[in-house]
Amino acid sequence: MSLNVLILGAGGQIARVATELFLKTSDAHLTLYLRQAQRLGRANTDRVRVVEGDVLDLPALTAAMADQDVVYANLDGPLEQLALNIVAAMRETAVRRVIFVSSMGIYREVPGEHYRSILDPYRDGAAVIEASGLDYTIIRPAWLNNRDEVAYGTTQKGEAFKAKDETVSRKSVAHLIIKLATTPGLEIGSSLGVHREDN
Repeated sequence: MSLNVLILGAGGQIARVATELFLKTSDAHLTLYLRQAQRLGRANTDRVRVVEGDVLDLPALTAAMADQDVVYANLDGPLEQLALNIVAAMRETAVRRVIFVSSMGIYREVPGEHYRSILDPYRDGAAVIEASGLDYTIIRPAWLNNRDEVAYGTTQKGEAFKAKDETVSRKSVAHLIIKLATTPGLEIGSSLGVHREDN
C-alpha cells in the first residue's frame, strides 16, 4: 500500500523540490495543499491531488487530512496558530506523523548569534508541535540555496548548530524530508538542525 502524504504550503520552494523528489524516488500519493492552487499548474500524474485551502481554515484542513499517513508542513505566517490547527486536524483524523519545517536559531543553538523577534513565530510553532504528543520531527535548516546537490548533516536539539556561515541546498532539505516520511520511526520526537556537509 502506497504512502499518502499531505504537503502543507505546497507552493513554497522547498515543498516544490520535495514534491518532485517524492514522485521520482517513491510511490507516494501526494495531496498538495496551498492557498493559491493556480501557482502549481496542472498535475501530470494521478499520484498528485491539488487542494486549494488555508491552514487557518480548520474544517478545510481537516477534510484534506482524511486518509493521510504523513503530514509535511512548510509554512510561514502565524506559525503558532497554524501549528495549533495542524495538531487539531491530526487529532480529529487520527493521523500521527508530522514533519514540520522551522528555522535554525530557535533554541539559540547557533554559536555567536542571537536572533530575537524575527524567530519568535518559528519558535512558537515548533513549541506547539513539540508539545502535541504526535510523532513529530522538526527540521531547522540553515539559510537556503538552490544548488543541485544533496550534501547535508544534522544536529540534534541541544547541540550547537554547525557551519553557521554556510547555506544548505533546498534539495538537501527535501531529501531529508522524503527520508523521514518514507522511513517508519525515523527521528520521531527529534528536532534536527540541517547544515551543509560534504557526504
